[in-house]
Amino acid sequence: MNRSGPQGEDDELAEINSEVSNCRKCPLYLSRKKAVPGEGNPRAEVMLIGEAPGRVEDETGRPFVGAAGKLLDELLHEIGVDRGNLYITNVVKCRPPNNRDPTEEEINACKPYLIRQIAVVRPRKIITLGRHSTRVILSLNGLGFSELAKVRGKVFKVNIAGVNADVYPTYHPAAALYNPSVRNLIKEDLAKAFNASKGGSSILDYLNG
Repeated sequence: MNRSGPQGEDDELAEINSEVSNCRKCPLYLSRKKAVPGEGNPRAEVMLIGEAPGRVEDETGRPFVGAAGKLLDELLHEIGVDRGNLYITNVVKCRPPNNRDPTEEEINACKPYLIRQIAVVRPRKIITLGRHSTRVILSLNGLGFSELAKVRGKVFKVNIAGVNADVYPTYHPAAALYNPSVRNLIKEDLAKAFNASKGGSSILDYLNG
């Protein structure tokens, strides 16, 4: 799943991480403990994009390491995917107080960082976890979005910063903590994306299925 590429990608991501860690573009910097830029393989074929850090992420500076992250790790393990091969980030890089939804101001402040991460990593697949990340990624290509239930399980072709990618929307793992029935839906969506990246069923199969 890994792709070879210039080592400069590591430096570019490190620069973005440094900027995020010192960012003061919105009021979230006042309440954060640590910004959470993102982590993973700088040449990953698959990028996972969540919504915003939670309490544990805010304490550690790493994405998806709390309860939702542990569930995500379980799902990835069950479908035979090594988290280390992926690049994982969030739309918003600092924790909103009390885990509230991020505001448009916060999303817009962080959006340039996300676009740059996509430009550097150049993923072929983007899995959006939750409605906020799905809306942001689809909106970058002028695609409308009303509710996650209407788009999960589908595949969208996008071009972001010159990077052509297939987008797979699914629920945020946190939703499965409160609604166990969502767990299988997320697992199904993850399996579709990774099966396609490994040369399994074609994108058209998923669109027409």
